[in-house]
Amino acid sequence: MYTLIYTASYEEKVRRFLKKHPEIEKQYIKTLKLLELNPFHPSLRLHHFKTSNFEGYSISINLMYRISLEFIMNGKEILLIDIGDHKAIYGKE
Repeated sequence: MYTLIYTASYEEKVRRFLKKHPEIEKQYIKTLKLLELNPFHPSLRLHHFKTSNFEGYSISINLMYRISLEFIMNGKEILLIDIGDHKAIYGKE
């Protein structure tokens, strides 16, 4: 099992995001549970990406919304970075 690390800035982003999109809260919680168990599960669609400001990984909550994250190499820890739509995560349409 992996440990998810929630920073204060990530928690604030999630709070604002779920206030705007309360309809996906159950999907979000299910996604985090699956991420803890197996970040490589096919339904998460984990993949590496790089922008001018960030290099890390992304998983899908659903086809529209994603979570960006980093794997911490000293163990089975996952640092959650951001949540949003395609433009917010990848910086493009």
